[in-house]
Amino acid sequence: MENVYSVLITAITILGGSAAWRYYEKRADRKDKEEDFIKHDCKERIGKLEALLEQSSKEKDEMRSQILKLVEEVASLRTEIKYLQQKNK
Repeated sequence: MENVYSVLITAITILGGSAAWRYYEKRADRKDKEEDFIKHDCKERIGKLEALLEQSSKEKDEMRSQILKLVEEVASLRTEIKYLQQKNK
């Protein structure tokens, strides 16, 4: 009778151990897949952010050149106004 109990306990232990092993193995696989998904998602987001940063940098440079042109025009108009005011006096 003791042998039967020993065999049953051993069988339960083996089956429980293999079931636990499969559970932890699947859990580790899921965790790896989630980490890979997060890494891939972060790479995509970083790529998009870099593209937006480059685009905004180009826009900033274009606006800066427009501002410089406008400042130049304002300065020339001020000079012209001063000249015309002196001529009218």
